Amino acid sequence: MMKIHTMIAEDEQLAREELIYLLEKEKDVKLLPSAETGEQLIELYKENEPDVIFLDVHMPGIRGVAAAKKIIELAYLKAPLFVFTTAYDEYAVEAFEIEAVDYMLKPYDTDRFQTAMNRIRKRMQQLESKEEQVSNQGGTSSTKLLIDNDDRTIVLSPDAIYYAVPHKRVLEIHTEDNVIHSKMTLQELEKKLQGHAFFRTHRSYLVNLNHIQEITPWFNGASNITLRDKKQTSIPVSRTARKHLFDLFGS
Repeated sequence: MMKIHTMIAEDEQLAREELIYLLEKEKDVKLLPSAETGEQLIELYKENEPDVIFLDVHMPGIRGVAAAKKIIELAYLKAPLFVFTTAYDEYAVEAFEIEAVDYMLKPYDTDRFQTAMNRIRKRMQQLESKEEQVSNQGGTSSTKLLIDNDDRTIVLSPDAIYYAVPHKRVLEIHTEDNVIHSKMTLQELEKKLQGHAFFRTHRSYLVNLNHIQEITPWFNGASNITLRDKKQTSIPVSRTARKHLFDLFGS
C-alpha cells in the first residue's frame, strides 16, 4: 500500500490534535512532524518532503498561502498537495489560486474530511500515472521544438537536448555539439518538454534522462550524474531530487 506522507501546519493545539486524530485513522497515511509557524513549515518541508500538507491559512509569521507559494518555489520535481484549513470561508478563493486540492472549515466534519482524503488519493493517482507515462515515453516522440537562439529560431528535437541551465540571464540548452542561447526561462522549457523524459535534478538544471550514463554519490545525500556527451558532463543532483530520480528508474 502506497503511504501518503502527510504534514500538518497548525498553530492551534486543539485543531492540530483533531487533525492528527482523524489522519491516524487512515491506514494509508504516514504522519510527519507538525509545524506551528509558516517558517517552521518551510524548514520541515525541506527535511521531510511530504506528499500532502494540511495548512492553516492563519499561520503566525509567514501566512499559510505565502508559505505554500514558497514551498512550490522550492519543489524540484513536484510540489506537495495542499489542503487549506481555517475557521473562515472567505479565504477559499485565495487558497485555490495555488490549486489547493481542497479547503476545510473548522471545526472539522468527519464526512467532509473523508471527501478531502478521497480527493487527495485521486490526485496522487493521477500524478503517479503521469510520471509513469513520462518515464515510459523515454523522449522518443517526433515532436519538434521551436527555440529562439539570438536572432534566429531553431527547430530542435527534444532528444537532441542533453541538459539546460540558466547562465548570465540566458538559458543555455546543450546538445551533443552545440550550445543554444535562449531568452526563455528554464520553467518555460520544462513546460515545452512535458511528456518527454526530462527531469529537474537541481533547481537550475533540467536533464534528459535518456542521456544519463551514471549516478555517483556526492555528500550530504546529494549526488552527481555523468552524461553521455563528449565532455562527460557532470550535473549536480540535489538531496531532494535524488530520491525522485531513483524512483523514476524504479530503484
